[in-house]
Amino acid sequence: MRELEERIKRDGIVKAGNVLKVDAFLNHQCDVALFDRMGAEWAREFDGLGVNKIMTIEASGIGIACVAARHFGDVPVVFAKKAQSVNLDGEQYCSTIYSFTKQREYPVIVGKRFLGSGDRILIIDDFLANGCALEGLIDLCGQAGAEVVGIGIAIEKAHQGGGDRLRAKGYRVESLARIAGMDDGSGEIEFL
Repeated sequence: MRELEERIKRDGIVKAGNVLKVDAFLNHQCDVALFDRMGAEWAREFDGLGVNKIMTIEASGIGIACVAARHFGDVPVVFAKKAQSVNLDGEQYCSTIYSFTKQREYPVIVGKRFLGSGDRILIIDDFLANGCALEGLIDLCGQAGAEVVGIGIAIEKAHQGGGDRLRAKGYRVESLARIAGMDDGSGEIEFL
């Protein structure tokens, strides 16, 4: 999606440690009009797959997943929580993931009443680097007997290999912007 690539070039900031900051439009301040066009693109990519729920992980994926859901006939969005809370009651599915951004492991939790056998899940997230978060979401879906029919990613850092590993496992991954490499010295970003 050329528009997203141009926005990354204009407003993205490359930081040391292979970090790309896109908080001006994607995961702190949200450009909802851009999210809407991203959702339309995913709807085109995943048309005909019978998506009946969209799944993401808190917090940065929630906005884009909710806007994208409008393009799939207003299907519900289920998001995995990163911590146990008093609001999480009843039986739950739980997995553990490693966060590249936070550099630590944490649990991801979904109430069993929101994910079940027969669900056809489209996972939507803001970033794909190593793929650990997505593997956790896939695990939650597997525990529920739900089928992951696709994975929609806003920005894939392809040079980190997570997308290739998921595709090798047979998952359909559609990333709107795929980064081949970044240079924190010059701030340059190379797209595939």
